[in-house]
Amino acid sequence: MSGFIEGEDRSQATLFPERLDDYVAEDNPVRVIDVFIDDLDISGLGFKAEPATMGRPGYHPKTMLKLYVYGYLNRVQSSRRLEVEAQRNVELMWLTGRLAPDFKTIADFRKDNGEAIRLVCREFVMLCKKLNLLSAKLVAIDGSKFKAVNSRDKNFTRAKMKRRLRDVESTIERYLARLDEADRREPPADDAKTLKDKVGKLREELARLKKLEVRMLEAPDKQLSLTDPDARSMNSRGTGVVGYNVQCAVDAKHHLIIAHDVSNAGSDRQQLLPMAKEASVVLGKKKLEVVADRGYYSGEGLRECEQAGIVAYVAKSQTSPNKAKGHFDRSAFKYIKRSDQYECPAGERLTHRTTTTTAEGMEIKRYWTSVCSDCAIKAQCTSGKERRVSRWVHEEVLERAEKRLRRKPEVMLARRSLVEHPFGTLKSWTSATHLLTRRLSGVSTEVSLQVLAYNIKRAVNLLGTQKILATIHA
Repeated sequence: MSGFIEGEDRSQATLFPERLDDYVAEDNPVRVIDVFIDDLDISGLGFKAEPATMGRPGYHPKTMLKLYVYGYLNRVQSSRRLEVEAQRNVELMWLTGRLAPDFKTIADFRKDNGEAIRLVCREFVMLCKKLNLLSAKLVAIDGSKFKAVNSRDKNFTRAKMKRRLRDVESTIERYLARLDEADRREPPADDAKTLKDKVGKLREELARLKKLEVRMLEAPDKQLSLTDPDARSMNSRGTGVVGYNVQCAVDAKHHLIIAHDVSNAGSDRQQLLPMAKEASVVLGKKKLEVVADRGYYSGEGLRECEQAGIVAYVAKSQTSPNKAKGHFDRSAFKYIKRSDQYECPAGERLTHRTTTTTAEGMEIKRYWTSVCSDCAIKAQCTSGKERRVSRWVHEEVLERAEKRLRRKPEVMLARRSLVEHPFGTLKSWTSATHLLTRRLSGVSTEVSLQVLAYNIKRAVNLLGTQKILATIHA
């Protein structure tokens, strides 16, 4: 009559389906969660829950795990929101058998079972392997900064503390100068009392910052975070973020995350070997090809990868200022292996003079010649007394890495599309709030749940619900 679709009368009696199962479609992804977790043998995973012999029993770990996986799959990560959803969401009622734990019980399960949840994440990767979703030919490794539950104002580094102390002290001096000026007036200025109150509060803030500075300097990395003590200030795409460094190893076939880790170290330089090894163990391959960006470039890391049977494609980081100064680049000097010398662009030989050991334990050889002062092209080479060239004693490892990359430059072009896709998806699911938990252990658990939900959704989109269920039942 109104020309629009009309709903039913609220007072009209209805006959609902007799079974809750009728509300959940056969191809609903929630069925994958149910069957996958029910099929798990959790006895050896380390869940901290035992059947009650007396008193009120607790919830089964599988029920709580289903609740969390469903929540992260549907962007409901908060324990309070999960408590509400369990009471009104038909899919969750079906999944948990109409059980509705309170938010404290839900939060405690995530807090107490971090390692077990991480192992469940690995079990689903094993299922993906069984489903033939992994190629195991190439793995892309990358890290991304996830914002912690700690604002930048509540994080202190040496530079930040110095700047804040300077700002507070300069403001106090400015207010004191205004007070002196007010005292010389007749009659006294009306704002003198307000200025005195401001100076008092600023002095309290100065004393607070001094105490925080002592705590900050006592920390091993000279950094202090007040809300989440494990969070650290990191550089992310040119801007600072207080958070964690999430590492992922992504299979090239379908962008599934096969290994992950969380660190509060801002640099990726030490992460190549651990992530490559974990990916190798998960895939069950002794030899594996991995690709990573220049942030992972490390001589020792590449050497350790070679020793572990891992073929690494990593772009070389350019740290020398010579090219920017208009001087010859290091590549202009040719190494002569049989005589252990370098030949410079002018044809002179640079001989080995000294060997030093860096703080990281790397042995570095130094080469130079004493004829630089008479060279016609010295201005193009160095502004010092002579041009010196450094060489790591295992430099051939880096040379082999460069040759590999020249032979297969396409792997670096593929890297971004492989590993940036999962990170973009995970961050879009969490919106502005990347993490809800604090401390490294809690964040690691939360990231494991995010990765598990991502892999489940990816597998369902690729194969559909029925094929996955049939594989689990087989």
